[in-house]
Amino acid sequence: MRAGAAENDGMNQIVELGEFLRSCRGRLNPADAGMPKTARRRVPGLRREELAQLAGVSVDYYTRLEQGRSRSASPEILESLAKALRLDDTERAHLFDLANRRPLQPRQSTPSPAERVSPAVHQLLATLDAAYCPAFVLGRRTDVVASNPLSRALIADFDAMPANERNQSRFLFLDPAARELYADWETVAADTAAMLRMDAGRHPEDPQLGELVGELAVRSEHFRAHWAERRVHERTEGTKSYHHPVAGDLTVTYQALALPGDSNQTLFIYSTEPGSPSESALRFLATWSTEPLTDQARTAAPNEPDAAA
Repeated sequence: MRAGAAENDGMNQIVELGEFLRSCRGRLNPADAGMPKTARRRVPGLRREELAQLAGVSVDYYTRLEQGRSRSASPEILESLAKALRLDDTERAHLFDLANRRPLQPRQSTPSPAERVSPAVHQLLATLDAAYCPAFVLGRRTDVVASNPLSRALIADFDAMPANERNQSRFLFLDPAARELYADWETVAADTAAMLRMDAGRHPEDPQLGELVGELAVRSEHFRAHWAERRVHERTEGTKSYHHPVAGDLTVTYQALALPGDSNQTLFIYSTEPGSPSESALRFLATWSTEPLTDQARTAAPNEPDAAA
């Protein structure tokens, strides 16, 4: 690695660390942190001196850290800052990533090889599809590494896209169909940008991630706004609601499971409540995705007025 490139990487991480600390400090309610009520504050969140006091560090040291003028922070100081800022596990991990508590990998001069999943994972995806459970695997940069037919029918047919476009973030921010598909698009968009921010902290040397972020920032004002918030997010479980053009309105529960052997790959499994309209919608979608849909079948789609009975 060239000395200049390594130095630039280090400087970028220092700046990102400071910006992340500033963002977290601004989001913390002084009352929640036990700060006494004072006169009206000019800006939201804690003051630097208040956070320094809570973390047990000098105001001068914390100021240098936040302004990107300090090149190091011990694990003990980072832990104190994380507690003072009330960071969750995901945010705490991102803080440590930004502080470079583990060595940077060599800069990649060529794109990393395409990610793949094992035959066992492909078999699992097929089994889930037969159980009417959409499922897919996200890798680095929110790339869609593998998916079953029902997930492609529900979200988007990533297999039909060029290899370099099979990415959840690109679809969400750049494809107009995504705004119509997700019932709560703004929340999904904010969480997705935060997932990319988390990945950027773990892999600051990834040129493909830099290119993706750059493209999204140029082409999507919504992404620019969410990226500037410097939130980090790691999905584990929750619900998602869709307004599907064929299946109608449905809500799924999802589980995000890290795949063994590859810490960068996550299996997402969607399920619905047995006997619910959402389950009926997924079953209908499974039929639609494997057989040509006649005009008569379309009118019988779940959640449509003619199918109320």
